Parts: sequence; C-alpha cells; structure tokens
Amino acid sequence: MSDVSYFTDMLQSITDRGRQLLFSGSRMPQIAAEADLHTLCEMLLSSRGEASGMALAAEIFDRWSTLGGDGQQAFFRMLHEKFGPDTGRLDQAIEIYRSDKSSASIIKLHQAAESRRQELLRRLNHAPNGTAKLVRMREHLLASSDRSEGYHALDADFTHLFGSWFNRGFLTLRPIDWSTPASILEKIIQYEAVHEIAGWEELRRRLAPADRRCFAFFHPRLADEPLVFVEVALTRSMPRAIADVLDEGREQISADQATTAVFYSISNCQDGLRGISFGNFLIKQVVDDLRRDFPGLKNFVTLSPVPGFARWLSRVRGVGADGALGDEELETLRLLDDPDWAANEDAATEVERILLPLAARYFLVERTPEGRPLDPVARFHLGNGARLERLNFRGDRSSKAMHQAHGLMVNYLYELEDIIANHEALAQRGEVIASTGVRSLLKKKDESRGHRPDGSRKFGQIISSTLGGGRK
Repeated sequence: MSDVSYFTDMLQSITDRGRQLLFSGSRMPQIAAEADLHTLCEMLLSSRGEASGMALAAEIFDRWSTLGGDGQQAFFRMLHEKFGPDTGRLDQAIEIYRSDKSSASIIKLHQAAESRRQELLRRLNHAPNGTAKLVRMREHLLASSDRSEGYHALDADFTHLFGSWFNRGFLTLRPIDWSTPASILEKIIQYEAVHEIAGWEELRRRLAPADRRCFAFFHPRLADEPLVFVEVALTRSMPRAIADVLDEGREQISADQATTAVFYSISNCQDGLRGISFGNFLIKQVVDDLRRDFPGLKNFVTLSPVPGFARWLSRVRGVGADGALGDEELETLRLLDDPDWAANEDAATEVERILLPLAARYFLVERTPEGRPLDPVARFHLGNGARLERLNFRGDRSSKAMHQAHGLMVNYLYELEDIIANHEALAQRGEVIASTGVRSLLKKKDESRGHRPDGSRKFGQIISSTLGGGRK
C-alpha cells in the first residue's frame, strides 16, 4: 500500500469515528438531519476537535454532492453573504491602525480583513480527499453563469488558497511513459486538450518511441490526478507542421541523435485550478531534465496552436475596406469561406500572401486593454521569456485548428540565455520579441499599404473600437 493510500485510509477511519461520536446519542441524529448547510458550516468553524471537524467537513461535502445547479448557486450565495469578514472587528482594526501603525496593528488588520470563508475552506480541506473535493467545487463555481460581486469574492478566496496549496514546492514532476499505470494513462487520453488522442494505440505512438517524452506535475493530495502535462518530440530540426510530429510514417530517431526538443502539447487537467499556473514551472523543469539527460539538445522550441486568430480575423474582415484591409485583400480572404480552400494549392498560395502578414500584426501589434498579447497561448510562452520564432501556414489542418486559426501554427523558441530579457521586454515595455523573419512579415504588410499613409492609424482606431481593444 502506498503512503498516500495509507494516509487517506487513516483519515477516513478518523472521520468515520468522528461521525459516530458526533451523530450518536439520543438527540444528535435528529439535530444532524435537521441542520442545514449554513448551520453545519457554522458548526465546523466553531469545532475544536480534529475528529469532529473532519466529520463535519465530510458531512458538508456529502450534502454538497447531492445539490443540483440551483442548490449549488444558493450554497455559493450563502458563503458570500454569511461568511465574509467580521465587519465590526474589521472597523475596530482599522481604527486601531489609524492611531498605531505598528506591526502588531497591521497583523490584526490583516486577520480582520480575511473572510471567514477562507478559514471554512481550510477546515473543509481536512476531510478525506478534501483538496480534490474543493477543486471540484471551484470547477462548479467557474462553470456557473453568475458573475456577481459574490462570485468574484468567493473565487478570490479559492484562488488565494489554491495559490498556496499548489505552490511549486509541493509539486512533483513525473515522467509518463508506456509503463505508467493504466489509470493515469487513461487520464492523459481524457485530458489532452491540444491534439486529441483517439485511443490507446495513438497514445502508444506518443509515449513508446525513443524520440518521445511526456512529463506531468502531480500534487501529493491528488496523487493519481495529473495537474498539467507536456508532450515532447525529440527531433533534428524545428517542425513546421504537426504532421511532422504525429505522422505514423515519420522517421524515428534515437534520443541521442536529437538536437531539438519540441513541446507540441501542454494540457491543463483540472478545470477547478484554472488561473493557478503550473505550465511555466513545468517547461523550465522539463528543460533542465532534458538537458541533463541529453547534452546534445541545443534548441528548445514549441509547435503551438493559435486559438484566437480566426475569431480576430473574422472581426477584422467585418470592418471592411474602411479598416485594415483593402478590397483586394478582402476578396482574397473570402477564399477562407470555402471549407476546402487549404487543399487547393492556388487558393492556398493567395491566402498565404495575405494571411501571414496579418498574423504578424496579430502577434506584434494587437493588444488587450491591459496591454497584453491577444492570443492566450502567446501570452503564456512570451510571458515565460520565449521568442516568437516562426509562423507556420497550414501547420495543422485538423478541423479544430482550421476553425480556430485557419490552420496556422507557431514556433516559440526558448533561448535560455535570453529568457529573462525577453520576459522583461514584454512585462515592462509590452514588446513582443520576435525573429527577423516574423518582423519582416509585418514590414511587408505595412509597405503593401503605402498608398494609404493613414492606414496604420485607422487600423488601430477602428479595430480597437470594434474589438474592444482585443478583449476576450
């Protein structure tokens, strides 16, 4: 029996014993049956015993699991309305701080400002499998349509606690290969979010060959649940298309022959941990491990999707000739409306001439209102210090990629000595570091519109107003 399994069984035994003590006796079964979730939560906060606290937490989770959508929304509202900060205590702490700005006053102010929900969530975490159940609870919260003040306050508490509980120091990196237990391999198939794994045979092709690697982060309280995983191809060059990586007939090489590590799929597995970033730590750890094991690796690149590009381009096209595009460009881009355009070489040649310069603009110029790149994958890799290295036309011709990006894929290059400078350029100046090849595409676009000297200004004004500055 593993240490984790033994610990879980021990917690369950303590909890069962606590429930016997808590709900046995002449009146307690009736009290437990009549108590609502609000009362049980208050009891949990006032509990001093370990066994009784674990029993109450388990009872609350059991009740929660029976709730439908409306019941869950009512529970979330109750947490916001009944378990916020103690306002009287907070007012008193503020008054004390105004006259005494000592460290002790600051500590008391911090303690008073913390909502009671945070302590309630901490105590719920004591239940058997409490961490996993809280992750599922937040998953339901994020899936709700409610975006009220209460929703944001409750989610802030979850995010604050999860940010500590899932700190990088608690995570373990484990290689995933064909000998990994089937229960985990099934989850790799299930959670793959970039390039669908059709079944066991396809999974074997991604894990078993000598030039393939997969790594995942795990947390000790979710021992058999990967948090995030990355699939890696070891190659001799930077691939232009996903078929170069996944094609059954590709040439296989030994790992020692490889000079390039290609991160071609990064999948977050737990919806309830959305916004708690692990991927940046994962890439850095995997790079360190690969460099140690294979000194011949010189290049670390991605082959990444561009999930926001087609939506952005559709809106740009909607602005018409008064915006970024001329009549000729608009006419060419109408070829995209034919679902078979990518198979027609003449049509593809025309589309490529217009599409790639627009893609360069999408990455290098367009920004969210907060000044960040529009594309979520770009924000991740560029924020980690990668360089936008190459745009790959028709890099992925799957139906998903054609719908999201008209088949466009991107290589980001992790040049280890430049990572910090690249990160700072984006964080401090909003500058996307890109290769000369990508920047030349943007220059080509600008030169092609030389007959409209005000084009760049009009593009920025019109598209910004039309797209809300790129807001997702």
